[in-house]
Amino acid sequence: MQFYATLSPGLEEVAAKEIESLSGKVTEVREGRGRIFFEGDLKLMAKLNYVARTLERIMILLAVEKFETLDDIYRIVKDLDFSWIKPNQSFAIRPLRAGEHDFTSLDVGRVAGQAVIDSYMESKGVRLRVDLDEPDVIIRVDVIFNEVYVGIDTTGDESLHRRGYRVYDHPAPLNPTIASALVMLSDWNPKKSLLDPMCGSGTILIEAAMMGRNIPPQKFRKVNFLFTNIYGEDLLEEVRREAERYESDVKMRLIGIEKFRKHIKGGILNAKAAGVYDTIDFIQADATKLCLKEVDIAITNPPYGLRIAKKGIIERLYDGFLRSAKDVVNEKIVIITAEDRILRDKAMKNDYTIDREIWVKYGGLDTKVFILKP
Repeated sequence: MQFYATLSPGLEEVAAKEIESLSGKVTEVREGRGRIFFEGDLKLMAKLNYVARTLERIMILLAVEKFETLDDIYRIVKDLDFSWIKPNQSFAIRPLRAGEHDFTSLDVGRVAGQAVIDSYMESKGVRLRVDLDEPDVIIRVDVIFNEVYVGIDTTGDESLHRRGYRVYDHPAPLNPTIASALVMLSDWNPKKSLLDPMCGSGTILIEAAMMGRNIPPQKFRKVNFLFTNIYGEDLLEEVRREAERYESDVKMRLIGIEKFRKHIKGGILNAKAAGVYDTIDFIQADATKLCLKEVDIAITNPPYGLRIAKKGIIERLYDGFLRSAKDVVNEKIVIITAEDRILRDKAMKNDYTIDREIWVKYGGLDTKVFILKP
């Protein structure tokens, strides 16, 4: 079967490796567009939904074609086979549009929805029911510049970045799929010590701990995967049983430093909900004055300009942390920030080697991931 996954643009390389590690055959990577095409079977689809850490959604690919007008989109969708939808089930179109067009995403949804209704009417003689709030089936129609992607959403409206363990919301939380990608980029493993010096509510450390213990990221998901409406629960149950066999209680040295007590308390709540509190040490302290023994790797998502209005505060924070970390971090530091100029300047000032810079689209924000070596 043909599939495609969506993810944060810029992290395609990491996500493609994860798909391949789970036995998917990657056929195309759309660099900078947050899309990876791959082949596999239905079990792979269920497995990726349950255990993949860097992906946001998994779609069964129905079509990818170039287009010019809304009429082209109608034709492309109408020519597809939707007879597998049960007559008593409802559906919804979830449109997405990127690029300049003379129509809106609402127009895409309207035209594609009518195409599905007309196609089903011709094949089954029944008018499918539309339910925009809680549909049984979601058809994703993504208009990306001059191409239209049509796919069956196997994940559902609740993206895979929504981890069920997050009971405390930090004012500026890091997307857990990005946090997992940062851990993978760092080459961390459970035998290495890991520090997040500005840990907020603990997302990076919790994702690392779950990774180290082979705890599936969707273990605590409270919403059903949408593929169960099409293929039933058996596939999911099989994947769950297999994943449980690999879980462990391995101890790790994970340290989170955070300036504000309320975020420390929130991080503890999240870690407890994820079942990894026993392996994370949360410390209320200053990231610019690290009073720690040596650690192997540091990964962090520091404050950006959007959260702190004065650039001078950010400059002092980045400079102070990098200066202090030189005596603590042995192998590398991985940092994601929208203030790439400031970070680059402070890294050079403190004699770090910039091993890699990776552009990442985080929501609507352009950020850079830096991999630094002391």
